[in-house]
Amino acid sequence: MLPLPETIPLEAIRAARARIFDSAIRTPLIRLPGSAAPEIWLKLEVLQPVGSFKIRGARNAIGILADAELSAGVYTASAGNMALGLAWCARERQLPCSVIVPDSAPRAKLSKLEQLGARVVPVSYERWWRVLREHEYPGMPGRFIHPVADVGVVAGNGTIGLELFEELPQADAVLVPFGGGGLSCGIASALAGLGSGARVIGCEVETATPLSAALAAGAPRVIERTPSFVDGIGGAGVLPEMWPLIQRMLTGAAVVSLQETRAAIRTLVERSHIVAEGAGAVPVAAALAGRVPGELVVCVVSGGNIDPGVIVEILSER
Repeated sequence: MLPLPETIPLEAIRAARARIFDSAIRTPLIRLPGSAAPEIWLKLEVLQPVGSFKIRGARNAIGILADAELSAGVYTASAGNMALGLAWCARERQLPCSVIVPDSAPRAKLSKLEQLGARVVPVSYERWWRVLREHEYPGMPGRFIHPVADVGVVAGNGTIGLELFEELPQADAVLVPFGGGGLSCGIASALAGLGSGARVIGCEVETATPLSAALAAGAPRVIERTPSFVDGIGGAGVLPEMWPLIQRMLTGAAVVSLQETRAAIRTLVERSHIVAEGAGAVPVAAALAGRVPGELVVCVVSGGNIDPGVIVEILSER
């Protein structure tokens, strides 16, 4: 495991962009209709081939490894989206891929993993979290690709920041779902390297707030979490190896309720015809609630892999 630097060099992020072009697309940046104060823009990572931004980091992490390091394949630990990204990229390169998933992972994501030919290993949430902490699952063949604390993954995620700066350099704030910090820190590193003044805010849901707890304490803390339909974010704590990067790169945290998240999902469908999963809608919920000051706010809609039954239920609410 390579140690994480306090910032990801701009040249590493630019190299990642050149490396991932054959798998990840440059996603659209559109304005949310009806938004005025603040003016809300949406970075639509839901349109990636696997339905989330994770394909960027997965492709870059594989791309920087030598063939000998990939001879036995790859594996990761993921609630779904990183697993999908890695499985897609592994299939493109005819590599075996295994994924360790918490037993609460949504069926929509598991079905897609099976279609991609990945080996799925369900474990308890506690055992899954241990894999993230220890960076390994003994007995599993292949090279472990950490979904968050991996320089290649964070640099790949940072390519979103390059695109944002090129299209909307005057943004006041960029709101990003906070799962482990790999996405938010990658984007923040790119923006800082380009001289942007935009604040990067990690967005959480009230049922699990590891970033808010760590910022308040000045150090990572184990938190109580309540499982919900927002499955892509909200771990049991901030990973210690990510903390120096998080402290340096993120401006703060914004917390929203489950009801605000559900309302944001409906807003995205009704105004922009975009389907987002819970984690992807959390930044939009924060922007709509006015949790982050600024006249021009970008929300990274990180993924759209939501169970059909959940989206139907949410759209039926009024």
